[in-house]
Amino acid sequence: MSTNGTSNGQKKELDPNQGGDSTKKTYHKQPTGEALKTANAHSAENDLKLYGSCFCPFVHRVWISLEHKRLDYQYVEVDVYRKPKLLLDINPRGLVPALRHGNWGCYESTVLMEYLEDLNKGEPLLPKDPKLRAHSRLWSDHINRNIIPAFYRYLQAQDQNDQVKFADELREHIAKLVETADPAGPFFLGDYMSFVDVQMAPWIVRLRKVLKPYRGWPDPEPNTRWASWVQAIENAEPVKKTTSDDELYLDSYERYAENRPNTSAVREAINSGRGLP
Repeated sequence: MSTNGTSNGQKKELDPNQGGDSTKKTYHKQPTGEALKTANAHSAENDLKLYGSCFCPFVHRVWISLEHKRLDYQYVEVDVYRKPKLLLDINPRGLVPALRHGNWGCYESTVLMEYLEDLNKGEPLLPKDPKLRAHSRLWSDHINRNIIPAFYRYLQAQDQNDQVKFADELREHIAKLVETADPAGPFFLGDYMSFVDVQMAPWIVRLRKVLKPYRGWPDPEPNTRWASWVQAIENAEPVKKTTSDDELYLDSYERYAENRPNTSAVREAINSGRGLP
């Protein structure tokens, strides 16, 4: 994706993460493929609005939830790096996803997923049983606390030894999650998609579309529990309907793979050893 050529001969403003080099890939500013079809189908004015950026996995979670529940909503693409007022009015930090429901707004992907559950509309993602709900929240926390940081440490690592170390770390964290999943599956709690599946789904998508081309992440070993889970997630309609074409992810994550300055608050947090922003 190039941001430098225009029909009137003038150059467009480069994104800060390009470092003044127009040949560097940058983040896409509109979804593509099936995700674009879904965005267009939900472009009409609505009381429930999801503000998101098409490349962002945290947005992807909430979008999958909305599609799973078949709620009536409006998808609003925002350029999160230019932080429009409509986003800052909800989240002063200017981060996505953000949700507006009437005059009320909120942010943070897991919080928003919980909010959609509390509306008691559409197909639930959290089970009714309190113990299974706690189990789901516990392993959602494992994804947020361990798997996601390991994903970014691996992707951003430039030294080969560090890449090997962080790849092993990511495998170990994923293995712990798989070990606690329902043995028959194919989803985390059995034959239906639930909260943990949606929490993990954007990173399962990006293992194949980002880590495989940039770091050689292998496809799941056939006939394993992990393979059946990955296949179930990738083939789930709410996931397919909110996933863009491969090029969007390849372009948008080049800046992470090169560990470029001005990439994101996530990149800065991982490099400094802090928790996710």
